Amino acid sequence: MNAWYLICFLSALAVFIAFTNQFILKMQTTIAITTGSVVISLLLIIAVKMLGDETALFITQVVGGIDFNQLLLKGMLGFLLFAGALEIDLTALRKQRWEITILVLFSTLVSTFLVGYLSYYLFALLNFPIPFIYCLLFGALISPTDPIAVLAIIKQMSAPQGISIQVEGESLFNDGVGLVIFTTIFAVAFYGTEANFHDVAELFLTDAIGGILFGLVIALLGHFTIINCKDVNTRLLVTLTIPSAGFALANIWEISGALAMVTSGILLGNITREKASKRRGPEGTRYVKDFWHATDSFLNALLFLIIGMLIVTMPLSWEVIGLGLLMVPVVLFARFISVGTPYLVFKRYRSYDKHSVKILTWGGLRGGLALAMAAAIPSDKVFIQGLDIHDIMVIITYVVVIFSIIVQGLTISPLIQKSIQAAEEKANLESQGK
Repeated sequence: MNAWYLICFLSALAVFIAFTNQFILKMQTTIAITTGSVVISLLLIIAVKMLGDETALFITQVVGGIDFNQLLLKGMLGFLLFAGALEIDLTALRKQRWEITILVLFSTLVSTFLVGYLSYYLFALLNFPIPFIYCLLFGALISPTDPIAVLAIIKQMSAPQGISIQVEGESLFNDGVGLVIFTTIFAVAFYGTEANFHDVAELFLTDAIGGILFGLVIALLGHFTIINCKDVNTRLLVTLTIPSAGFALANIWEISGALAMVTSGILLGNITREKASKRRGPEGTRYVKDFWHATDSFLNALLFLIIGMLIVTMPLSWEVIGLGLLMVPVVLFARFISVGTPYLVFKRYRSYDKHSVKILTWGGLRGGLALAMAAAIPSDKVFIQGLDIHDIMVIITYVVVIFSIIVQGLTISPLIQKSIQAAEEKANLESQGK
């Protein structure tokens, strides 16, 4: 069985889990898929231990045939970010553009360095010293939020638009910014790039600004083509071209394909969709919207199952799993500080939901992007106490992500409910005042 067959079977398994979930567990789909991938991974690990080395070798060869860097960071990521950006409400985004900009830039950077420093000293304290640059790399890959599951809960519970757009906008843009930070630190860690401020800043700005400008260009081309296209299937194919050829071109030019996809997705999902609806009717745009919503859910489901298979082939140890569990409170603490600090300033100029910081902290789930970046770290390059840094990073990240989506995702609802109640009380007071 080759890697392509494995992906095909995992795709079928993802659909099966999503289908059975609606009758049995009735969880949010992403949470159900993640839980299913964990259970399947554990069963495979047990099976490999029981069936012997030949089975382990077979699974390792099959999974080893997948180039995770190409598949995830150079392929699936473009579709995931583009699909998510199509759902963003540009009008609501404009109202909180400064808050989201600060959360995306300041909070992601602060969280990266907080996690980096705290993990560095904690690992050293536990006699498992990991060089600072790799701790910082872990901080970069774990800081971007990927709250796909919590967004679905927020929409399902009709959470106040203010907090909803903050979570959505921040998660999409800090995916792009986080990937740029990760790429910059990655270049320093593995390619020997000089870590001086000028070179790092130049690399960061070229990547980020270049990605945004390129996203504007392909959005304009896509807008013109879609508006003037009469066939709905061709319009759909145009949207497929952007996260495929557009994302590939951005990677070839070494600019941020992630930010390009977010920029183009927001513009096409708002300006183009509105004009196309007026010219062609709402049915044509609904078809495209439904397609991308389904694609987003499917790719995320597939991603978690693929990463689950990757874990099976790794030399698991209780020591590294324990380090992953210790990183959970570290990541949450860094998230709370990096989000809570800007809100101390925000509250001087505008009133916010009193549960905003709690929701952004507990609802800032880590997901597919963190796993994709961890899987992209090269293997057989650096070893810590006989363990490959690639394996260490993937396992620690996997533990944090699993806790994030299953535990945080299943317990975020009460916080959102409090936010809804607070919004209703505020509306009632305002109506009584009138």
